Amino acid sequence: MESHWAGIIAGIGEDLERPGLVDTPKRAAKAFEFLTRGYHQSIDEVVNNALFPSDSNEMVLVQNIEMYSMCEHHMLPFIGKCHVAYIPTGKVLGLSKIARLVDMYARRLQIQESLTSQIAETIMEVTDAEGVGVIVEAQHMCMMMRGVEKQNSLMKTSAMLGSFRSDQKTRDEFLALLQLRQ
Repeated sequence: MESHWAGIIAGIGEDLERPGLVDTPKRAAKAFEFLTRGYHQSIDEVVNNALFPSDSNEMVLVQNIEMYSMCEHHMLPFIGKCHVAYIPTGKVLGLSKIARLVDMYARRLQIQESLTSQIAETIMEVTDAEGVGVIVEAQHMCMMMRGVEKQNSLMKTSAMLGSFRSDQKTRDEFLALLQLRQ
């Protein structure tokens, strides 16, 4: 990957021997590996058996999970937050595992629509929940730095599964709880 970064830098007309750029291909390769580390993680590895028996059948909501991803079309970042809710049916997922699952999918080349669905489907599969709701809000550098250059645009996507899709009261509760954020 390092040689590819060197080619890109040379391709834009920069001098790879310039002091500030001598180690840039190596640093860029290392950074890109970090930014796409989700490809080297699995659901089982991330969850790590952190499912716990619980009698709770009320909504569990984790909101404002910071997330950083890369647009698969332009290889530019999109940055935002993810809100995940589910209704357990006998087991709950360790709190940090929800954020780790968000990160696992976000650290891949993505479109926001797919990211939102992947998170929801995985939470549903792992927890065997009655329902799952996921909302992602993000700003896309491909909209802000190039093309239409719209600085205040915010994309919101949602995925509602199970009771979050079929039961209006469940969906309304989820959306109402999100209004509590400051």
